[in-house]
Amino acid sequence: MASIVAPKGANRRKTIVGRGHSSNGRRCGRGNNGQNARSGGGVRPGFEGGQMPLYRRVARRGFSNCPFKKEYVAISLDQIDAFFVDGESVNDTELRKRGLLKGKDNEAKILNGDKFGKKITIEGVRTSESAAEKVKSLGGEVR
Repeated sequence: MASIVAPKGANRRKTIVGRGHSSNGRRCGRGNNGQNARSGGGVRPGFEGGQMPLYRRVARRGFSNCPFKKEYVAISLDQIDAFFVDGESVNDTELRKRGLLKGKDNEAKILNGDKFGKKITIEGVRTSESAAEKVKSLGGEVR
């Protein structure tokens, strides 16, 4: 049975540097002196050479307006065309009843659509300018 042998030059002895005159070269791969050439030298993680480090420059506490931000749900006129009948009024409560608007804090914004052809009244809901023009052109109202 043949034994498997590594090819010549595949296994080399580890070079131990910085241990006396015969060690691998004059500076032993540590550069030309300086802080990193010394034993125990080097800087701590996050050190930026004396400049105020990023983790100290960035604020870690204080006020954030994020909990009070309003989330708007985009509703197209195509969806309103599918869920509302001619002559109805579209408002927050009606949108919630029909499942177009979910979540207690969410608000709706009505955007333009392709397949819309009904006379409706939009009350108290944000509407894009192009959607408002389309509703008004078909005889509807935007309040």
